[in-house]
Amino acid sequence: MVKGTSRRVIVVDSPDPKLFEQAIFIVKNDAFSREGVTSQQVLGEACRIAQGYAARQNQKPPLWRRLSPGTWFAFAAVAAALCLAVWFLLL
Repeated sequence: MVKGTSRRVIVVDSPDPKLFEQAIFIVKNDAFSREGVTSQQVLGEACRIAQGYAARQNQKPPLWRRLSPGTWFAFAAVAAALCLAVWFLLL
């Protein structure tokens, strides 16, 4: 949908080109009308957010998230077998 209003945008080149080429931020109309907010501060915040996103995407997920459902099923089967073995030994 195309509106008849113009928008201010900030285009930030990616700090890590493996993930994305550019980040596009649409700036609120009243962002510069607030006291003490400069265009450099808005640009710096956009760069900080883009770098933070790239840093989070490079982190490896914890081990329990990297295991496949088949591996979890195998762990559960082994645990159930051990529980049954201990239960039969105690009878």
